[in-house]
Amino acid sequence: MRQVVITGGNKGIGLALTQLFVQAGDQVHIIARDFSNQDTFDYQHHSQITCIPFDLTVLDKLPQLVASIDSIDVLINNAGLLQTLTVDDYPDARRDYSLALNIMSPIKLIELFTDKLKAPSHYQPRVVNNASIAGQIGHPDIWYGISKAGLINATKSFAQTFQGDIIVNAVAPSPTQTEMLDNIPEHRQKAFLKNTIAGRFATPDEVAQTLYWLATDAPEYINGSCIDINNGALPR
Repeated sequence: MRQVVITGGNKGIGLALTQLFVQAGDQVHIIARDFSNQDTFDYQHHSQITCIPFDLTVLDKLPQLVASIDSIDVLINNAGLLQTLTVDDYPDARRDYSLALNIMSPIKLIELFTDKLKAPSHYQPRVVNNASIAGQIGHPDIWYGISKAGLINATKSFAQTFQGDIIVNAVAPSPTQTEMLDNIPEHRQKAFLKNTIAGRFATPDEVAQTLYWLATDAPEYINGSCIDINNGALPR
């Protein structure tokens, strides 16, 4: 039974991923600011799930958060926020919030969980970061794009630092059918869909299955990598 920590594991991609780990018999710790959302899957009263209310942008409280979790085999940095703000109208407070949630907290969590991830276990410890296609292209939400590009870079840097003691990978999904899709103006949604092969957005399950594979069964040689999930929208 793996001990798994998933930020933002209570909705969208994160909730789909939580369900995959639960089905495999693992214990999941969900970290999220707000657990008020309702779902057909009653994650809040499940014996394999611990819900931890926490605002990940409060960076100076992260050590206490990490101390409250006894052991960990897998860390999934999934929480993130896309804002419909452009560079010419981006308040400093919103910029700072975006950077704190999308790049600072994932990096700090990896740093703070390192010793617990390296503790003796039946499982190879793994970290998977949910980045975005926004980190690979010029993006209207400039600070979201910058933070996701940084998360991809951090993935590679940590993999090099850990030298295989902890496997670190990332995914870069294009827009997915979650609440965050509502933050993207309709004209941008239509323009994006024209570039996909299937003519649709990714589903939360499709992204979650990729995250789950990287966190469990992917070969250890896949390390320091970022897997694109964009259906040909950004062929490379």
